[in-house]
Amino acid sequence: MQSDKIIIIILILGIFSAFTGFELCRKSEKTILNVIEPSIVEVDMNGNKIFDDGETVCVPNVQAFTANIAKNQSDLAKALNISLEDSLKLGYLTDEFAEGILSNKNVKLKFTGEKDQNCKYADIYLYKESYREKLLNSGLGFVNGKPFSDLNFKKKLAKARKYNLVILNHKSNKFHTLDCKYGIIAHDAVIIPKKQIPEDAKPCNFCHIDKKSHKGSVKIERTVPNYPLLISNGSVKMFLTDHTTQLKPDRNCNSPACKEIVNRINSAQNSIDIALYGYDNIQAVTNALNNAKKRGVKVRVVYDISTKSYYPETSYILKLADNISGDSPKFLMHNKFMIFDNKSVITGSMNFSSTGFSGFNTNCIFFINSQQAAEIYTEEFNQMMNGKFSSLKSNNNHRSIMLGKTILTPLFSPKDKIITNNIIPLVETSKKYIYIPAFIITHDGLTNSLIRAKQRGVDVKIILDATNTSGKRNKLKVLRTSGIPVKVENYAGKVHSKSIIIDDKYIIAGSMNFSNSGENKNDENVLIVEDERLARHYKGFFEYLWKKIPDKYLKQGVRAEGKYSIGSCTDGVDNNFDGKIDSEDAGCR
Repeated sequence: MQSDKIIIIILILGIFSAFTGFELCRKSEKTILNVIEPSIVEVDMNGNKIFDDGETVCVPNVQAFTANIAKNQSDLAKALNISLEDSLKLGYLTDEFAEGILSNKNVKLKFTGEKDQNCKYADIYLYKESYREKLLNSGLGFVNGKPFSDLNFKKKLAKARKYNLVILNHKSNKFHTLDCKYGIIAHDAVIIPKKQIPEDAKPCNFCHIDKKSHKGSVKIERTVPNYPLLISNGSVKMFLTDHTTQLKPDRNCNSPACKEIVNRINSAQNSIDIALYGYDNIQAVTNALNNAKKRGVKVRVVYDISTKSYYPETSYILKLADNISGDSPKFLMHNKFMIFDNKSVITGSMNFSSTGFSGFNTNCIFFINSQQAAEIYTEEFNQMMNGKFSSLKSNNNHRSIMLGKTILTPLFSPKDKIITNNIIPLVETSKKYIYIPAFIITHDGLTNSLIRAKQRGVDVKIILDATNTSGKRNKLKVLRTSGIPVKVENYAGKVHSKSIIIDDKYIIAGSMNFSNSGENKNDENVLIVEDERLARHYKGFFEYLWKKIPDKYLKQGVRAEGKYSIGSCTDGVDNNFDGKIDSEDAGCR
């Protein structure tokens, strides 16, 4: 008996020691926040998940090309006897290599003790493998201007030369060949695949001149045409916004969705109820509301009081309101809908902001001309107007609405348990495809349901916004590991949609992110739209976005504000919410 007790004690101590060792090992690991260049990274040293001063790490005793045209790499190119064009193509390939290996990975650092004003020097280890050695052995790393592996270098150079790349100058909106002197001196430019050239970009007359005809232009074959952003089906209109073509937010109200809202405000006779997360002063919208007030229309506003610092111009719309209600700061009032004369509703994922109204962010918005729909949304609105938010609300007596061939089911968080009780059952019964353009996915139940759908042969594809591909709750790695193709978008604006398209039959869209907070805490609204024509149209838009995002982002992420996120360094927006804009951000320097 005594020997058995000793054995048990030894086992317990062994397990405890192993666990303690594992925890110490885990805590010694640091997370790569961003890959600036193949030998320069930002590392989360203090575990706060943001980049702070002193967290730049450089890999010692290795040279590598990068696709950053602002960096002088002529000496290394000369030592290897290759052209400037070759060096930039190798840089693009090397950047891809480094991103794929390091992006968002947990690593160990072996510091050399050397440091300068820009960075600390350390080798980076992934599962006991030296990143420096991997870079050198790949043929993409060099020491004193010489390849560590001459054979692998020649293979990589041959691969790089097959790339069809151009320099895109965001400021002038012109694209250049890699050896063009005007492209090389551009201060706000990025190297991208030729097929990714924006529709409205123009060729540089100097480097794309047609020498035979001496014409200063070149015909570019577009592989992905612009997609129609508005479709109407009787009493239901669906508006889509395209963040791949609107590379800067503005306040001009030129998007079809913004124009529709202004038209509805101008047509209102009695009442306008507005539930919003926050507001930017879009003059056309503010003027329309002011004119509505003058003709006797009653305006009521429910808003999220926690966004006052982020949306300081919300005060513009509050001044025009006859009645105001704000939620407690505990949870979000995340709705974005308007009700006109108790007869029609506009709802969806679009914030009433410059990034929303301009089409800078990709959103899905519905206009519904239905008194039944208006009554359902008014019931929800009135509860919030009376100070009942989140779990304080009573169940909304929602019901499906038949409008011609379209069936609408309005749902509201948190009482309806939208993901668990409504979305997952549709995913579980899907047969052909599930396409998801989404700002974020962190919900465990939805993630598991999507994996099961993939396993039974359903075509599952997801596009996620670049700002939400890291963090403990994010499901990017889990989804990819399960075999689901997930692309991370690489444009300045957000994929702000919170939507799912299923089997040419269902569209699920609204204000709710696919998260636990979205389902169980925040005030949100979601529409389940059953309509084949609308679903097919939205599927086409998803496929359009999918084609415009390079396939390399099926395997890696992209910095939300940086040289590979098109337009992000000149849009005047803090794309990754780190308090730094454009040239102030390390990714744009």
